[in-house]
Amino acid sequence: MAEKNNANIGFEKQIWDAACVLWGHIPAAEYRKVIVGLIFLRYISGAFEKQYNKLKADGDGFENDRDAYLQDNIFFVPEKARWSKIASCAHTREIGTVIDDAMRAIEAENKSLKNVLPMNYASPDLDDRVLGDVVDLFTNMDIGGAEESKDLLGRTYEYCIKQFAAYEGVKGGEFYTPSSIVNTIVAILKPFGGCRVYDPCCGSGGMFVQSAKFIKDHAGNRSDDISIYGQESNADTWKMAKMNMAIHGIEPDFGPYHADTFFNDLHPTLKADFIMANPPFNLSNWGGDKLKDDKRWAFGTPPVGNANYAWIQHMIHHLAPNGKIGLVLANGALSSQTGGEGEIRKNIIQADLVEGIVALPTQLFYSVTIPVTLWFISKNKKQKGKTLFIDARKMGHMVDRKHRDFTDEDIQKLADTFEQFQNGTLEDVKGFCAVADLAQIEKQDFILTPGRYVGIEEQEDDGEPFGEKMTRLTAELSEMFAKSHELEDEIRKKLGAIGYEV
Repeated sequence: MAEKNNANIGFEKQIWDAACVLWGHIPAAEYRKVIVGLIFLRYISGAFEKQYNKLKADGDGFENDRDAYLQDNIFFVPEKARWSKIASCAHTREIGTVIDDAMRAIEAENKSLKNVLPMNYASPDLDDRVLGDVVDLFTNMDIGGAEESKDLLGRTYEYCIKQFAAYEGVKGGEFYTPSSIVNTIVAILKPFGGCRVYDPCCGSGGMFVQSAKFIKDHAGNRSDDISIYGQESNADTWKMAKMNMAIHGIEPDFGPYHADTFFNDLHPTLKADFIMANPPFNLSNWGGDKLKDDKRWAFGTPPVGNANYAWIQHMIHHLAPNGKIGLVLANGALSSQTGGEGEIRKNIIQADLVEGIVALPTQLFYSVTIPVTLWFISKNKKQKGKTLFIDARKMGHMVDRKHRDFTDEDIQKLADTFEQFQNGTLEDVKGFCAVADLAQIEKQDFILTPGRYVGIEEQEDDGEPFGEKMTRLTAELSEMFAKSHELEDEIRKKLGAIGYEV
């Protein structure tokens, strides 16, 4: 049985095959819009048809009742937008118009998606024969394993970003938060029914998908139990987030348009119970020189060359009195002194806001390899004056040569460690976790690198007496030295034979 993991979509090859059919026929920037729009239609139709067949089999006549779908958080798909209609027209000259009409029909019944769905399929730039071939690929694509909980559009988008960057020599300037990281943040924060969840740089909305799933699993109907607030500066990603929420039956407040969070805060009065975010790492061109006196900078003005501490302070500004934050940051934020960052970090720590820091392993992301850390910030910590440090760099497993993933057990271990800390029952484990008070952090110059606190993992005693071990090891080293000299002499002879003396 294959080991369960969260790293792969399961049909990446088919998605990439569809993109390759488009290769050379449309501008590179349009690939993702075409692919993501078709994934959206294919997915909502698949879920709808499954429910439709179930209702029809029941024989009660509810298969065309919109409410019979909405009550199970299934997107109701108008007849002209169903994939069976699209597939039947794949090899007609009207296929582009059929898809655009499908998008219009969906928007007509779902006002929150107005001006969100892509309607570029009838464009003269998109060959109808090529589009028909792509539709065939999606018709034959197996999405049966795409569980409701998965951030399908986000994962698809991330895969495309990675592949386009590799093939076009362009580095994707945006990236998706892997489900391992999202699930870890949600499992540790434990959002509850009736809460307000906010992400100031929400991307495709993966944080919200997993938050809703967590609340549904623990508290019942998610649509009544969670209020979603988000903001995204990239127009295409903002639209994709709206589509992603629609797929999962979530009604968010993403504002009326995409906007820069620092310069146009669309939720200025929001005080959130939970903030979960993966802001752009080490963002240098964020306009800090124009925001030096902003009211959000309660702990110090962030440097104009790096937005990390601007993001942190923006989130703290939006916290409710008992609010909690879980965010992803590049490791540099743990120790940087540049531009006053050390002083800002010191002020945040002395305000007793940092509840926990988790160092993550590398290779969890598709498109970046920079080492990252999870920060957990709380307005009203259970353990006053204390911070939990976890070094999780050895956790997880490689699912292929490039990608690492956490198992559900890994994520549960991290969540349990936090819960034990909050309950005051956690014991330090060398090399894994440690609890430090403010005085200990001050001795470390307010640097938050977990390795400084958790120490080195204790090695199991092999029972060999120290004297005997040293005798054995030095004998082995002596043999290696002798061998190296033999090899050195051999190399000299070989070089001398061809006229080179060393």
